[in-house]
Amino acid sequence: MPERLSDRLLEFLLNCQGKEVSLGYLRAELKIDPNSPAWSGLRQQMSNLIDKKIVKASGRKDGFYRVVVQVKPVKVFGRDRRPPIDLMLPRDFDTGMEMLFAQDIVFREGDLVLLSGMSNFGKTCLCLNFCAENIKSNPVLMGNEYTTIDNEPSPRFLQRLDDMDWVEWSNGTGEDNFTLLPVHSDYAEHIVKDKLNIIDWINLPGEYYLISPVMEGIKRELGKGIGIIALQKNPGTDYGRGGNPSKDFADCELLLDALGEREVLLTIGKVKEPKKRVMGRTFGYGISKGVQIINFREVFKCPECHGKGWARNLPCQNCSKTGYIEG
Repeated sequence: MPERLSDRLLEFLLNCQGKEVSLGYLRAELKIDPNSPAWSGLRQQMSNLIDKKIVKASGRKDGFYRVVVQVKPVKVFGRDRRPPIDLMLPRDFDTGMEMLFAQDIVFREGDLVLLSGMSNFGKTCLCLNFCAENIKSNPVLMGNEYTTIDNEPSPRFLQRLDDMDWVEWSNGTGEDNFTLLPVHSDYAEHIVKDKLNIIDWINLPGEYYLISPVMEGIKRELGKGIGIIALQKNPGTDYGRGGNPSKDFADCELLLDALGEREVLLTIGKVKEPKKRVMGRTFGYGISKGVQIINFREVFKCPECHGKGWARNLPCQNCSKTGYIEG
């Protein structure tokens, strides 16, 4: 007996979950004869599947449908509880101390750390220091800062590795202790599952409104690993390019701005699982040789100028016009 169209259609759609299909596409894929009743009957078949919540109509009456992802209940109790991940944060080069808030944030499998920073204000320095501190886990590096258009390590990237001579970037046989991928787009498709993946930086020219689904795609591919992604940030804003949607899938957010003319101001933004109050805390530090974090300390808004750097139309003398003072 020939297989019924309804059975063939359901089997085909269950392999297209999460995708958009059209009547024309289905007719072609299922090889439906234009002269058969099934050709016009396909629309009714899809209407029946809407009632069964297998597909959802586009709402435009254009013959397009989205195939609904089917789910089953998830059991909660009786499962093992996995402990937090021991993600090491960058250290002060001179003191060897981890960033002062390192023990105040809990990191879990599948977390996404977002570094949103002004251009040329330390995003790559932080990314490479995250990589260095977690080098034993064989991190994955990708993005616009590390490889040329010919898929070779960039000269600046190689110089930075040389300047970080305290890190064992390779083993004794010359093999890299990290994985470098020449990825400049389609980031989620190149995530290495269960690893620390560092993307420096994500570029979506003219399409920054897509940052939320891009980050969602990355997060879904991490498995038991962690993602650290860098975004460009405009001066004076508290979010990366793409606006507030850039925060949607971030579990920890670090914002990088200028502190005076030579230093970096790090502000802790969104944190999903803090051990104590950390959101809004600010830290200052310098960068030496492009890779060494120096003089890392907590700073506070100046009480005279309230962080503006100016008081009574004059440069604030209390904070040397930086807007921040040490406690």
